Amino acid sequence: MCCALRPERQAHVRFGPIADILSAYNGVDRHMETEMEQFGSGLVAGISVPSTPIIADALDYAQRLSEPYLFNHALRSWLFAISIARPKNIDYDSEVVAVGTILHDIGLTDSVTGPKRFEVNGADAARAFVAERGLSVRRAQLIWDLVALNSTPSIALYKEPEVAVGTMGIGLDWGGFGVGAIPTSEMADIVNAFPRLKMKEKFAQACCHVIQKRPETSSDNFLRDFGERFVPGYKAVSAVDLLMNAPFEE
Repeated sequence: MCCALRPERQAHVRFGPIADILSAYNGVDRHMETEMEQFGSGLVAGISVPSTPIIADALDYAQRLSEPYLFNHALRSWLFAISIARPKNIDYDSEVVAVGTILHDIGLTDSVTGPKRFEVNGADAARAFVAERGLSVRRAQLIWDLVALNSTPSIALYKEPEVAVGTMGIGLDWGGFGVGAIPTSEMADIVNAFPRLKMKEKFAQACCHVIQKRPETSSDNFLRDFGERFVPGYKAVSAVDLLMNAPFEE
């Protein structure tokens, strides 16, 4: 059962300035450490990435909050987003996509909690994070939208290019959506650089953890599916019941 055990949080590599990675913790995967050092160079797993202070801060923030599998998911999602958008010649704000994609699942971490859906808790935290660093209200809102809506691609893919591009990268890594959009060799390079680390199992555990803590936030998003499959006694609120029990005669 996916909720039986909560994996232990592992120690993390610490990020420093954009051109540097500070000292690594003992026992870190040296392959992983080498890949992380590339963020300062602007080329990661063969993908050209923007290298700015706020992206470095977002990497540090996400890494400090997230278990390694979730952090790697965020990084792969960002790299996939860049790779998908490149041949399509999509004009988008690369910094917004970077920050929004890197932070898109912080609402699943133990450090970002609240009474709302995990996506909205994460989006609020991401917006506060970028507001402290001087991003415009418009760019901060795009980041909020990307974090809040990426799990609802039937909406997100029809919003601004930044939201759509980030959602495409996230969807590819999460469920293989649009897997043919990038070359197989490029995908392999990205996954080899940032391994999945049993993501299917651990992501399901994280979803069950949220459901058990705040079941009232799970009825109108994909958490419902995890609850019905894995959480004993889980019963979601029915939209039909809400309609039929509304305080009106007809």
